[in-house]
Amino acid sequence: MRPLALLLLPLTLGLAACGPRGVQAPEAYDVSGTVSGDWGTGPMLRLALVGSGFPSVVTNESGRAQTPFPANGNPWTFGFDLPNIPGVFGVYQIVAYNDANNNAQYDIGESFARNSQWLVYSSVGGNVPATQVTPELNVEQGWNVYDRRAGTLRPGPPSEKITGYDISR
Repeated sequence: MRPLALLLLPLTLGLAACGPRGVQAPEAYDVSGTVSGDWGTGPMLRLALVGSGFPSVVTNESGRAQTPFPANGNPWTFGFDLPNIPGVFGVYQIVAYNDANNNAQYDIGESFARNSQWLVYSSVGGNVPATQVTPELNVEQGWNVYDRRAGTLRPGPPSEKITGYDISR
C-alpha cells in the first residue's frame, strides 16, 4: 500500500497547485496600488478588468484573483491578477467599483473609479494601431502598461509587476 501512496503524492501536489491561491499581500499580485476617495458609507468595493479586445470583444471581468477590501480604511491597498491571455489584442483598465447589489460584477450605474494607466495586451511584439485611448504603440509580447498622462510605455507581467496603479474617486 505504501508504494501506491508514494505514486499518488505527486499527483495530489500537482492538483493542489492548480487550485485557487489564498489571499496574498498586494505586492504578490500582477498589479498593486491603492483605492481612495469618497465612496459613501459602508462601500462594498471590488475590482474589475474592463476594456475592449480585438475584434470588438468587451471585457468586464471581476472574477480575477484579488485582495479583499476591508470594511475600514481609506486609502485601501489592493492586488489584482491579470489573465495570461485575454485576447489577441486589447486595451484594458482595472477599475474599482462599489458592488451595491453584491453580485461580484461591475454593473452600469454602480459608482466606479479608474486611473490614466492602460493595460495593453498583444500576443506578438511590434507596432499596434492607435485606439480611442492610446496612440500607435510599439509593444512587447504580453502585457504592457501605457501611462496616458506621461505618454510612456513599459512592459508589465510576467516580466515586471505593476505597482503604483492608484485609483481615486
